[in-house]
Amino acid sequence: MGFGLIYKRLIFCVAFAGILLFHGFCSSDHQGTYAGPKYTFMHQATSAPAISYYDYIIIGGGTAGCPLAATLSHNATVLLLERGGSPYGNPNITDLSAFGRALSDLSPSSPSQRFISEDGVISARARVLGGGSCLNAGFYSRAATKYVDGAGWEGRLVNESYRWVEKVVAFEPPMKQWQSAVKNGLLESGVNPYNGFTYDHMPGTKLGGTIFDPEGRRHTAADLLKYANPKGLTLLLNASVHKILFRIKGKKRPLAHGVVFRDGSGNKHRAYLKRGSKNEIIVSAGALGSPQLLMLSGVGPSDHLKAHKIGVVLDQPLVGQGMSDNPMNAIFIPSPNPVEISLIQVVGITHFGSYIEAASGESFTDNPTQKDFGMFSPKIGQLSKVPPKQRTPKALAQAIESMKALDPAVFRGGFILEKVMGPISTGHLELKTKNPNDNPSVTFNYFKEPQDLQRCVQGLKVIETVIESKAFSKFRYDYLSLPTLLNMTANAPVNLLPKHANVSTSLEQFCKDTVMTIWHYHGGCQVGKVVDSDYRVLGVDALRVIDGSTFNYSPGTNPQATVMMLGRYMGVKILKERLESNKSN
Repeated sequence: MGFGLIYKRLIFCVAFAGILLFHGFCSSDHQGTYAGPKYTFMHQATSAPAISYYDYIIIGGGTAGCPLAATLSHNATVLLLERGGSPYGNPNITDLSAFGRALSDLSPSSPSQRFISEDGVISARARVLGGGSCLNAGFYSRAATKYVDGAGWEGRLVNESYRWVEKVVAFEPPMKQWQSAVKNGLLESGVNPYNGFTYDHMPGTKLGGTIFDPEGRRHTAADLLKYANPKGLTLLLNASVHKILFRIKGKKRPLAHGVVFRDGSGNKHRAYLKRGSKNEIIVSAGALGSPQLLMLSGVGPSDHLKAHKIGVVLDQPLVGQGMSDNPMNAIFIPSPNPVEISLIQVVGITHFGSYIEAASGESFTDNPTQKDFGMFSPKIGQLSKVPPKQRTPKALAQAIESMKALDPAVFRGGFILEKVMGPISTGHLELKTKNPNDNPSVTFNYFKEPQDLQRCVQGLKVIETVIESKAFSKFRYDYLSLPTLLNMTANAPVNLLPKHANVSTSLEQFCKDTVMTIWHYHGGCQVGKVVDSDYRVLGVDALRVIDGSTFNYSPGTNPQATVMMLGRYMGVKILKERLESNKSN
C-alpha cells in the first residue's frame, strides 16, 4: 500500500474514529475466562431477608468499598451492598485481550454505565463489584508525598496500606522499544530525572505499575476481598440502595440508622445498624453515586431537594459542589516503523502541572472482521474530531460505521497524551430524577480556569519536543511537525481536530475542541465541606463517605491506587477507634 493512500485513510480514520489512545492494552492472544475466587460471603440480593442488622453497612463495592469492607470484617459484622454484578467470569473485564469492550456495552446489565456531562463529554461510571478498577486502563501509581501531607493522612499507615493493596493487584509492566523511545524523549525534553520503575509519585520521568499481571489478567479491588473474614462479611450483588434512613428526635442531630435497597427483581429490603455508638453507615458509591445518594436521602441543598419533593433531613448546600474531571488531550504520531502494543507505562511528571503518558499499537478483536479501537473509540463515546457539544448519537454511529472500512496500516503508530493536574476548574452535580439508577446531571467546566488551559498548552509543547527528539526519531516522519499534525492541509492528516472556518487553530483551541475524559472525575462530598477529616458527614451522626468524591484534587497521575489505599487506611483507623471505645466501656 502506498504511503499516500495510508495517509488518506489516516485522515478518514481520525475524522471519524476519534482517539484510539488506550487500545494498546489489547492483544490478539486470548487468555481464557478467569472464574475468580469462590467468595462464600457473596450472594445475589434476591436472597437477602426483608430486614437484617449489621455493625457496618457499606454502600458501594467499588475501588474503596472492597478494601474497606475486607478490613472492617475482622472485628465487626459488615454488609457490603453493590448495585452491579460480579466481575469474575466476564472476559470483557478480566482479559487484557478484551480491554475496552465493557465500556462499549450499553445494555442494562453492563458493568459500565455511560453518562454525558453537561459539557458534552461522554464518560462512564462503574456498575460492578470492584468499581472503576474493573474498567480502567490499569495504570497504578501512588499519590505524591505532598498530597498525603495535605490530606492530613498518617504517612506510615498510608505506606502500609499501599503495600497491603500492592501484594494483590500491582505488577511491573514490560517496556519495549516504543515506550522506551517515549521515556528517552521525555528525558531529552527536560522532564528529569529518570526515576526508574516505581509506584511512587516523583517529579521527572518514570515507569509505573499496572493491575494487569504477566498473563494479561486484570486484578481489581474485588480481589482485595480475599483479605476478608468470611464470617464477618455479607456481600450482596445487584443491590441498589434507594435511601439512607435517619432518626430525627427533637433538636438532636440526625442519626443514620439504616438503608432501603432493592434487589435485581425489584423487591424492597431494609438493613439496619445494630445498637452501638460506633456502628455506622459508610457511603462508597463513587464521585457521582455518593453525592447523588446523600441528596436522595435528604442531605443536600434544601431548595434543590424540595424541587424534587425530597424531605430535607439536613440543608447542606455543598453536597454536589466541587465536581472536577481532569481534562485529557492527545496527539497521534504515525510511525514509519512497526510499534509494539503497549499500555500506559511511562509517565512524565512535569514541574508545571501536566502529566505526559503514552500508548501504542493497533487493536482488534479476536474476529479480524470486527475492528475495535479500544477504550478511546466512538464505541465508547470518544470522538475528539467533533467538539464536545456535537458528539451526538448520530455522529457516534457514523464514526462506528466508518471504522469498518479502515486498513490496519493506518494505525501504525501511537499516542502521546497530556492530562492536566488537579484540575483547578470545578463544576457541580444535581439530581435529574429520584431514581438512584438514573444518572445525575453533572457539569465539570473543563478549562474554565485559565491555568488549566495553560497547563494543557504547556503539555502539548512537551509532547512536541518528545516527537522531535533524537530518541523518538525511529517512530516519526521527519517532515511531520506538530503544527502539521494539528492542522488540516491538502497533503497531511488532520490529528483529531475540529475545523473552524477562517480561523487558524491555536493550541488553546485544540485543547478545548479535543478534550476528553480520562475517567478521573472526583468531588461532590469534599473534605472540609461535606465531610470532616475523618470522612464523617458534617451535621449528622453515624454516617461517613469514603471514596473519590471526597477529593479536592485527583491524587497522583492516576487515582485508583490511592482510592484503594484509602479504603484500607480508613478501615484500619475505624477498627482502632472501635477497639479503643470497647476498652473504655
